[in-house]
Amino acid sequence: MLLVGSWLKIMTYLEKLKTIQDKNNSWLCVGLDPVPEKLPLEHITRHDEPVLPFNKAIIDATADLVCAYKPNLGFYFQWGAAGIIALERTIAYIPNDIPIILDCKTGDIGHTQATWARGLFEQWGVDAITVNPYVGQDSVTPMLETRPDKAVYVLARTSNPSAPQLQGDLRSEEGLAAEVLQKSQAWEVAGHIGYVVGATYPEEMAIARAMAPNANFLIPGIGAQGGDLNSAVRYGADAVAGPVINASRSVLYASYGLDFADAARAEATRLRDAINAAKVAN
Repeated sequence: MLLVGSWLKIMTYLEKLKTIQDKNNSWLCVGLDPVPEKLPLEHITRHDEPVLPFNKAIIDATADLVCAYKPNLGFYFQWGAAGIIALERTIAYIPNDIPIILDCKTGDIGHTQATWARGLFEQWGVDAITVNPYVGQDSVTPMLETRPDKAVYVLARTSNPSAPQLQGDLRSEEGLAAEVLQKSQAWEVAGHIGYVVGATYPEEMAIARAMAPNANFLIPGIGAQGGDLNSAVRYGADAVAGPVINASRSVLYASYGLDFADAARAEATRLRDAINAAKVAN
């Protein structure tokens, strides 16, 4: 929060994102998704509860290279109660100036979404979450109507192979993805509505940007999924901030040895620099 005269001004989500993007010269987001069989065996044997120390090491190694962190809730449920505790402590450990996007893809009716918002925004203090909009406006407005400093990323065009089965083809501007982009921009909220637009469908990135010119994009699919980085950079930025270009597996598991944090830093540096090179080229 910024104190301006006698007024208390709340920094919006996009302002916070833009500030760290400028500070770290980065549009890279690292997904914090711990997979039991991929954690270094030596690391697991050193810790009774290995998730939190693993995440701390990744954060320490990459905090000056990223514009956000994106833990995925599902990866913590698989560890049971210990995983949820590790997630809560991971969120608390991330530096305050770096946005936290909790990838939970919640999408329920209004009064239920309001409880998600209280828990995730007010108790855990995350800055943004992902939302499945299948139930319509009720999945979004209860979360953002009184929270100008928060954001939701609505699933529009996801990066997975079967996405077109229900989402349609944005190139025709018809189907569920197009409906989401067209209709949700009319929802009146205090916070920011952004969109998940996968880099694995590069021809549709430009169309999504044309349909939602003022929305921030969370762009998965770079790295292990083989998404198109140039399209993500060329069409990802909005009028205020750059996109949030996410990589998870390629950074977290750049090494399966105890040098995993150093390897993660090297891969994050490579991706951050590749994004910046693409910015110059485009």
